[in-house]
Amino acid sequence: MFSSPLVLQIPSSMQMTDEQFFEFCQVNRDLRIERNKFGELLIMPPTGSETGNRQGNILGQLWVWSEQDGTGITFSSTGFKLSTGAERSPDASWIQLERWNSLSPKQQERFAPICPDFVVELKSSSDNLQTLKEKMEEYMNEPGIQLGWLIDRKQRKVYIYRPGLPKEYLDNPASVSGESVSPGFILNMSKVW
Repeated sequence: MFSSPLVLQIPSSMQMTDEQFFEFCQVNRDLRIERNKFGELLIMPPTGSETGNRQGNILGQLWVWSEQDGTGITFSSTGFKLSTGAERSPDASWIQLERWNSLSPKQQERFAPICPDFVVELKSSSDNLQTLKEKMEEYMNEPGIQLGWLIDRKQRKVYIYRPGLPKEYLDNPASVSGESVSPGFILNMSKVW
């Protein structure tokens, strides 16, 4: 396993349009593919079973809260087109309905040109922590983002990101609150560790 994404540099004469990139990702469904703001393709291996189970637990808890709350919708490993041109795919995310509904049906169908209000990244054994921290900082510079969590289960730490504020981390928390971004959402960490 490698600890950083495989980075493919694409010559400027061969850069893909948004539609071509979407199609490329659809044809290669078994790969986790993102594109950074420089047009480079980042290819990550599929998560292992244990990490996939923990991601499912995070998503499940977020989805249940979101369905009860009714003010937004959840996403799992979904591509979003950021203002920098990067296409990123957080492990779990949530967007307020008002923001989501402002997009056209065509925009909603592909990699939506919007950054979620709330993103969660779960570090797998093949992930590089510094690379994930940089990804979280990238989200924090996007319009609309309000909160981000980077969960390092092996170290039992949760890094909390808010735009314009220094990041903080919780050491082995029993739960993490969605704060005012997703009021009432509490992630039970016993299902994540």
